[in-house]
Amino acid sequence: MTTKDALNSSRTPVWLLSAYRAESHARWADWLVATFDEFGWQRLELPGRHFSWRIRGNPLSWLDSLPEQAPELIVATSMVDLATLKGLHPRLAGVRTVLYFHENQFAYPRSDGQTTSIEAQIVQLYAALAADRVLFNSGYNRTTFIEGVDSLLAGMPDHVPSGVSGRIADKSEILPVPIDPIRPPDTRDPALILWNHRWEYDKNPDLFADAMIALAERGAEFRLALLGQRHRKTHDALARLREALPDRIVADGALPMDEYRAVLGRAGIAVSTAIHEFQGLGMLEAASAGCAPLVPDALCYPEFYPAEYRYTAGDREALVDHLGDWLSDTAPGPVNVERWTALQLEPYWRKALLDEDTRFHEAMGQSRDA
Repeated sequence: MTTKDALNSSRTPVWLLSAYRAESHARWADWLVATFDEFGWQRLELPGRHFSWRIRGNPLSWLDSLPEQAPELIVATSMVDLATLKGLHPRLAGVRTVLYFHENQFAYPRSDGQTTSIEAQIVQLYAALAADRVLFNSGYNRTTFIEGVDSLLAGMPDHVPSGVSGRIADKSEILPVPIDPIRPPDTRDPALILWNHRWEYDKNPDLFADAMIALAERGAEFRLALLGQRHRKTHDALARLREALPDRIVADGALPMDEYRAVLGRAGIAVSTAIHEFQGLGMLEAASAGCAPLVPDALCYPEFYPAEYRYTAGDREALVDHLGDWLSDTAPGPVNVERWTALQLEPYWRKALLDEDTRFHEAMGQSRDA
C-alpha cells in the first residue's frame, strides 16, 4: 500500500482508492494524479495480487490507515468495498464518491482456479449503490454489469427490492481510460504480427499459438513480436511458439516502455484472441501507432473497431484466414483512435470529477438520464 499526501492544502482534497493496483489500474491512477493537479490527491493502493482477499478485505486492510481528515471527493475503483468502507468510517457517509469500473465480476470468464462465490459480485453491487456516480470504461462493461445484477437478483428467494439495476444505470456513464498515442514511424514491417497481452487464460493465448502455427503451415511469411506480461512459469502457448517458430520471433519479453512502444510502432498487425476484455488498452495503443488491429467480434471490441477489423470470436480458421489475406497486401488501413486519447477525454473526466449534480440522496430517490 502506498499513500501520497496532498501536495497543497489549498487544493480540493481527494482520495484515490485502488484496491488492486494492476497494470491498467495503475496507469489510470497515475494519469489522474498527473493530469488534475487542482486536486490535493491522497492515494491508497493495494498490490495487484491475492484477488479474493483484496476484493473482500480491502476495508480491513485500510482500517487504521485512512487519513483522519475526510476529503471532499473519493475516487475509487470497483474493487473497493465502498459500502463497507463507509460503514466502518461514518465520517465518509456524506463524502461525494465516484466509482470507476475497469471490469466487472459478472462478465469475468471462469477458470478452474477461480472461486465461484458471488461475494465479488455482491461487493461491486453494494459499491455501485453506495456511490454518487458510477463510471464504466465501455458500454460492454456497463451492459454486462447491469444485466448481471438483474440476473443475480432474479435468482434470490425473496425480499428483493425492485429497480436496483436501474438506480445504478441512472447515475452511470461511459468514460474510457485514456491512451497515450504512439506516433507512427516512417517505416514499419507489415509482416510483423504483434501480441501484447497478458499470457493468461482470459486472453486465450492458446488460440493465438494455434493460429500462428497454422499460418506458418500454410506457407505465410511473417514475424512475431511476443510481448505482454508473463509469470515465472512459462505459459504453454508461449512455449509452443518458441519451439515451433523460433526463427520467426524477433521480440520476446515484457519490455521497458520505450522499447515496447517502439515495437508497437514497427508492427504491421496486432492480434487479440481475448475471451475477457472491457476496453483493451494495448490494442488501442497499437492501433494509435498504425497497426491494423485484428480482434474478436465480441466483448468490447465492436465499440472500438469497424467490422473489417473483427473476426468470428474463438474461430481459429477465421483468424488464420484474415491474417493470410492481410499478409497478402489486403490489410485495411489504420483505425482512427484519436477519440480515446487523453487530449480528447480529459474534459469529460474533468466534468465527471467536478460535477456535483449527482448526490447520493438524489440518485437513490429519483431517476436521471444516464
